[in-house]
Amino acid sequence: MPLDQIDVDKPVQAEEKEMSFLEHLEELRWHLVRAVVGTVLIAVVVFVAGNFVFDAILFGPTKPEFISYRIICRLGGEALCFTPPPIEFITPNFGEKFLTHIKISLMLGLMVAFPYVFWELWRFVRPGLYENERRATRGIVLICSLLFILGVGFGYFVIAPFAVTFLASYNVQGIETATTSLSSFVNYMIMFTLPAGLVFELPVVVYFLAKVGLVTADFMRTYRKHALVIILLAAAIITPPDVVTQFLIGIPLYILYEISIFIAQRIEKQEAEKLA
Repeated sequence: MPLDQIDVDKPVQAEEKEMSFLEHLEELRWHLVRAVVGTVLIAVVVFVAGNFVFDAILFGPTKPEFISYRIICRLGGEALCFTPPPIEFITPNFGEKFLTHIKISLMLGLMVAFPYVFWELWRFVRPGLYENERRATRGIVLICSLLFILGVGFGYFVIAPFAVTFLASYNVQGIETATTSLSSFVNYMIMFTLPAGLVFELPVVVYFLAKVGLVTADFMRTYRKHALVIILLAAAIITPPDVVTQFLIGIPLYILYEISIFIAQRIEKQEAEKLA
């Protein structure tokens, strides 16, 4: 068959065969199994390296020599230089250290394995796409992975230092020493990093919504002020009640929103060129 007679709006038959609903479920199950196995393997490595993970990574933002504090002090001088006060960790619940060790291993395993997990899910979705849709989503795994890593890194190196310092330095009458349970600190660190990684996927979400016509650039421009309010509310939920930390997460979110407007505009232009 000549190339100009190939219908690009049909899935490639060589890569997709008729499958029943149960066969699709079986295929999805194996992709999920491989994703879980990959996550667990990384979690095991994290668990074995527990001393290094807790000391260098988890407790990093609690130490004055943490890289973020050094950079801020070097760039801002004494006026902006700050470090967190000493924090005392306690484990009031029996088995808390062991359970927290498992929890942090699984969460770090999931974060590190995110590119592989997303790739496995994409392998399940991709065969059902049309050829033009495959071309449009080329490199999606790499882009989503980079955005997620960028978001987690932003949460860890930017949000966490400010949030930890604010929460540890906050004093009420009669309570001056910063004391917290290990599990509570881990929950806060997860809250500072994982949601940031997810919200940094906003441009990808807008890309797909624009492709199906649910979002337009004009719509996003019209409701820009409403989006700003939502962004500030989301920043307040993700971060502790600290204005500086809220703006630290709000500013990149707003930048991502503006980038999403540009992406939606590009999609509309491409669709208009196809119809012309």
